[in-house]
Amino acid sequence: MSVDTPIRPATRPGVLHRVSGWAMRHAGLALVLWVLALAAVTAASTVVGANFKNDNSLPGTDSQRVTDIFAAHQPQGDTASVQLVFRAEGGLAAEKSRVASMLATVRDLPHVASVTDPFTAPGALSTDRRTAYATVGLDVAAADMPVADVRTIIHRAQDFARPGFQVEAGGDLARNAAESSGGASEGAGILAALVILVFLFGSLLAATLPLLTAVFAVGSTVALLMLASHFFTVPEYTTPVMMLVGLGVGIDYALLIFSRYRHELLKGTADPKAVALDTAGRSVMFAGCTVVIALLGLLALGLGSLQGVALGVTLTVLMTMLAAVTLLPSLLTLFGKRIERSVRKHAAKQRRTPGDGWRRLAGVVQRGPWVPLVLGIVALVALSLPALGMRLGFADAGTDDPAKTSRKAYDLLADGFGPGFNGPLVVVSQGDSAAAQALGQTLAADPGVAAVTPPQLTPDGKIATVLAFPKSAPQDAATSDLVERLRDDTLPALEGRTGATYLIGGSTAAADDFAAAVSKRLPIFVLVVVGLSALLLMAVFRSVLIPLKAAVLNLLSIGASLGAITLVFQQGWFGAQAGPIEAFVPVMIFAIVFGLSMDYEVFLVSRIHEEWRRTGDARVAVREGLATTGSVITAAAAIMIVVFGAFLLSPDRMLKQFGLGLATAVLLDAVLIRCVIVPAVLRLLGNRAWWLPSGLDRILPRIKLEDHS
Repeated sequence: MSVDTPIRPATRPGVLHRVSGWAMRHAGLALVLWVLALAAVTAASTVVGANFKNDNSLPGTDSQRVTDIFAAHQPQGDTASVQLVFRAEGGLAAEKSRVASMLATVRDLPHVASVTDPFTAPGALSTDRRTAYATVGLDVAAADMPVADVRTIIHRAQDFARPGFQVEAGGDLARNAAESSGGASEGAGILAALVILVFLFGSLLAATLPLLTAVFAVGSTVALLMLASHFFTVPEYTTPVMMLVGLGVGIDYALLIFSRYRHELLKGTADPKAVALDTAGRSVMFAGCTVVIALLGLLALGLGSLQGVALGVTLTVLMTMLAAVTLLPSLLTLFGKRIERSVRKHAAKQRRTPGDGWRRLAGVVQRGPWVPLVLGIVALVALSLPALGMRLGFADAGTDDPAKTSRKAYDLLADGFGPGFNGPLVVVSQGDSAAAQALGQTLAADPGVAAVTPPQLTPDGKIATVLAFPKSAPQDAATSDLVERLRDDTLPALEGRTGATYLIGGSTAAADDFAAAVSKRLPIFVLVVVGLSALLLMAVFRSVLIPLKAAVLNLLSIGASLGAITLVFQQGWFGAQAGPIEAFVPVMIFAIVFGLSMDYEVFLVSRIHEEWRRTGDARVAVREGLATTGSVITAAAAIMIVVFGAFLLSPDRMLKQFGLGLATAVLLDAVLIRCVIVPAVLRLLGNRAWWLPSGLDRILPRIKLEDHS
């Protein structure tokens, strides 16, 4: 076995050195090329536009088979609709003329093909005759319906509202037509990041460079993603998720390189830019590769809706890596003199030697490593426990802001027709008419079903459909229990008697199928991500225990972040709207957080490894490694936290969950894990931390992070 062997300096510059060296020698040209590239892709995306589309297909599941059956047996070219819901406190009979005038006005609006009469349509009027709904049929598909025309329908209908007579609009089109406050969360995050950077570097110019690097990378990626949406299936929600990750990672990577440049500058290194790029730059490239591996691991899940997001966010990380090693060096060269003066001036004002506080912290941890280690692990495990009870689902109008018209329509329908009216189970019968009648009778007898509709035949007469309205709301656990009971017990027994085939679809069934598909494939996903990341760490640090420690601690931070999401968004802590967690949020957070955790792991451990190889003293290496990286890690984490946390200001529930999960994970990772638990573990391991069997030492490739010319 071997502990570690010195690595010979490269005989010729590597790719990173050549690329960043070119950017520094031709700084003006590199900056102009970035500006031209950003302008070109932005102009192209503006002309071509975006073609985002959601792919929620789940091959092999019952809900997907229901969708496929409808596509095969229903007329092609189905159009979209908007639901108008109204309620009269004194009864709708007195408002019949007002309702008729409203519907006549809506009927003449663009893209309106038909409007049903709530007083004659079956089941459109509640039993107390105070709540009703009208379906506004459109002449285009949902993807082709202009948002402005949807808003016109809503506003013209609501013009007829008055005290005692409420008019609201429901359906997916109405939800999407709500006014968005997009941009507010991104702007708040960037402003807060700028404040932290100014405080850290003492210079507005120095603080602006990491921000400029991130903005260029994210801006160009947004445009590229719009162009890519014409060739790949990219979901609509990819852009905000990509911006969330891109801003955090872009600022983070640029900050790590700039901080090493500042450190070498104050130390008096002859060429601080080259050293920063050959050390921190290598760490950034390696950390970015682990993020990419984690994101591409989503492809192992085989879920179309996640593959587009994975590709989009992967492109973002690659662009931030490119900007960090090309755009940032050119900016450092162009503004080097001014930055150097501001850095030295700010350092001269500091009364303490940089890193003294972190050395004292490392000393405290090293004197009694078991206490912080045990307390830290217990805290992470305790915060992870709520995630064991996490319920997955898809957001509907019931989790919207109570002020939105779609939420008000949802509440009116639930109050007037029952909580299950907003999410009926779509049960398909493939058999004769007797089998369809038996299905309706069996469903009506179930204690969890409030009402069923008579069997409806498709136009070709081959398929019968029954709508079953649960007694519970679509996102209630009781509704998922109902779906499970019908699939596992009730319908199989009925199939044995009738010889027909029955399938259940609908929003709740689709969410349950998605959760089941993710759970089934999750072990493969985790194995791919953790395994490949561990191999990379093993090749870099020539150690078996370092990758093992990193994997365990990363999994704990991910569990803690998912536990925080469960407490807030599922159990309704801090006044949040209680409901299930978006079905794809946990796996996305796993991929993103696991990759981001490697940033701090690589940055901290690489400096510890560098000091250990220089001194041969494990305790000194941990202390000096933490002293030189502690302030940078906490500053980078603070920036990520404010950028991610700013997305809690978003009106979108999914983005709020992403923001809280990522901010919590970064906070725990940077403060508790990297600055307390990792030093404690390395103190206990001592020189054994860098142990690697001689057989692996010969097989593994050598990836150098610490060498520089």
